[in-house]
Amino acid sequence: MFETKIDKILEKVEDIEPIKYGKTRNYIDGAVTKLSPYISRGVISTDYVLKSVLKRGFKPYKIEKFIQELAWRDYFQNVWLAKGDAIDKDLKRPQEDVQNTSMPKAVLDAETEIEAIDEAIEGLYENGYIHNHVRMYIASIVCNVGKSHWKVPAKWFYYHLLDADWASNALSWQWTAGAFSNKKYFANQDNINKFCRTDQRGTFLDVDYSEFPDIKQPEILKQTETPVLRTPLPDKEKIEIDNSKPTLIYNFYNLDPFWKKDQDANRVLLLEPSHFQKYPIAEHSVQFTLDLAKNIENMQVYVGEFSSLKKEFELNDIYYKEHPTVRHYEGIQEERDWMFPEVKGYFPSFFKFWKQGKKFMKRETLFD
Repeated sequence: MFETKIDKILEKVEDIEPIKYGKTRNYIDGAVTKLSPYISRGVISTDYVLKSVLKRGFKPYKIEKFIQELAWRDYFQNVWLAKGDAIDKDLKRPQEDVQNTSMPKAVLDAETEIEAIDEAIEGLYENGYIHNHVRMYIASIVCNVGKSHWKVPAKWFYYHLLDADWASNALSWQWTAGAFSNKKYFANQDNINKFCRTDQRGTFLDVDYSEFPDIKQPEILKQTETPVLRTPLPDKEKIEIDNSKPTLIYNFYNLDPFWKKDQDANRVLLLEPSHFQKYPIAEHSVQFTLDLAKNIENMQVYVGEFSSLKKEFELNDIYYKEHPTVRHYEGIQEERDWMFPEVKGYFPSFFKFWKQGKKFMKRETLFD
């Protein structure tokens, strides 16, 4: 379903239909880009996607919704940078009406009896992908109808998604659950039918919106379970380092094949067990990462901690890209590519961030 060769990925960028995207993105069969796995893994950046679309002659004011959706990813990353591990807890306010800290077994088993939802969960297990609108439906069912705290199900999502991005994932679940927003998000069966092209009736969501604030936990969601999430990392293999050359450190969030492409350097994909214990991913996500790394010439894979790599090979000339998960790295840190590089820090809402981003684009004559 998802290509891993860089030429095919770049072709997908060129195939974006941003105007159609803005009109149809909420529909299950809408013109979504499916570029999120490549952006999350740092293969391409939001900035690259934006500039690629603008080079094709699209006027920003006509594709504002598309640009906004790209900006959400940078916004969530900025929140993570500013708040760090605080995003692992209710960030703005406590999630209300929590009755369990696991998640409904019916959701885990794709047996909610809501056709569009069960089909989407099965697709998650098989393909590592769920349409963004359906992600909100699932989060709402789990947190706001099933009364589960958002943290465990957010980790379950992250585990299976090829576009696993802890900031985007955790904060989206919190937004749906009302911990990073002003209110909980609900969707009824009519809404699901409309955007998922179904015509189902009689489910526990077949209610009017006025009923949601006082909705009781449906019987089918009462049995809960905590998923077991362990990362099957590859075995550690021997690598060779030439200390006369600099060493470039890649990781789960940086697989950019164009970063220092022409520099003669050691290139190491660092897979730290401690990182994946904190943020576990499924086997298909591990393999996807390894396959994307093949786009980088002479890449070697090191399974171990940064401190062990540095000590084992007596590394001194080290380079890496900035990210919240690499604060323990030592060496020369380089900036990621941002859509709005001057817009930094914590913004309590996306639209405050977007307002500043739009000003930046206008100054740079990108938005007219």
